[in-house]
Amino acid sequence: MPPVGTIVSTNHKMLSSQSIYETVKGSHLYKIIGYSLAKGIGVGKFMSSQTITVGGHDWVIHFYPDGETKASEEHVSLFLKLVSPREVRATFEFKILDQSEKGNHSVHNVCARMFNTSGTDNSWGFPKCIKRSELETSSYLKADSLSIQCTIGIVQNRDETAEILFEEEKHYVIPPSDMIQNLKGLLESEIGSHITFRVGNEFFKAHKSILAARSPVYRAQFFGLVDSPDMETIVIKEFEPFAFKAMLLFLYSDVLPEPCEVSDSDCPFTTTILMQHLLAAADLYDLARLKLMCEAKLFEEMTADTVATTLALAERYRCLQLKTDCLHFAARPENLGEFIKSDGYAYLEKSCPSLLTDLLKTSAVMDKK
Repeated sequence: MPPVGTIVSTNHKMLSSQSIYETVKGSHLYKIIGYSLAKGIGVGKFMSSQTITVGGHDWVIHFYPDGETKASEEHVSLFLKLVSPREVRATFEFKILDQSEKGNHSVHNVCARMFNTSGTDNSWGFPKCIKRSELETSSYLKADSLSIQCTIGIVQNRDETAEILFEEEKHYVIPPSDMIQNLKGLLESEIGSHITFRVGNEFFKAHKSILAARSPVYRAQFFGLVDSPDMETIVIKEFEPFAFKAMLLFLYSDVLPEPCEVSDSDCPFTTTILMQHLLAAADLYDLARLKLMCEAKLFEEMTADTVATTLALAERYRCLQLKTDCLHFAARPENLGEFIKSDGYAYLEKSCPSLLTDLLKTSAVMDKK
């Protein structure tokens, strides 16, 4: 027993938790070439995109040139349909692209909806997306073709815990780490920066110590055994400004950036284009984690139009798994025809004929199965 008059305090711990909701996003560009021939197929009949995989779920875009129902027969209709057998909550945005390059896109978006393939809620969209007469006299339609960009955001939630320490009626709440936010804020504020990169006509300030901690190439350049000149500005000629900015954001946050984070305009390029450029930067600066993340994202976003370019990059930067995935994707019967018609295929014929030989071998093996 403690002596009389001694105050006995008890210590104990309690955990608090929080649920954080966030979205995993992916985009797909769906082109309709020969619109005038598609028009007139009838009310309720649709054209379908290839399967899009975002966040582990499979989707297709349905385009109704004559409207989904009688009520919308003077309009074109756009719907997003979940095809993988699951239930998922997602946001989505359709953007009919302005082909005059003025950026006056026709944007249609919704808040989160529950998609369920086992019920009637497997498809959501816009029955009266745009009047057909307006579409046919607009700059959305060029050379009898139109482009529709669909961005899907899978709503996910994760739980985080914080430890609360109690002692003599006092408690201390330990919040989750904000180190990543602080590092990213340091990059954006440019406080304490002592190196400037010139990429094209743009300038980026950064911190040598952080870059050296993340990249062995920068560590050797700034703090190698051999004395290097005390450079204040480094000119980068290998990359576009948006790709270099994306790499810096990753180095400070360890998160893949979205296209909108590295462009001043309204996302003029796709996630695939950003990942292709970022893959080259990851290879040059020996960023193994970033390289693998780019490979995974390129595979996730792969289409018959982009697989040829991705295949050439996989060969160039020694991404063996991505190369294998590209070959198998291109060799599928449902993809092979579109792959051969793509601009990337013509490039492979001239610059990388050995990859087409690999494709023939892959196709032959798949035919035997």
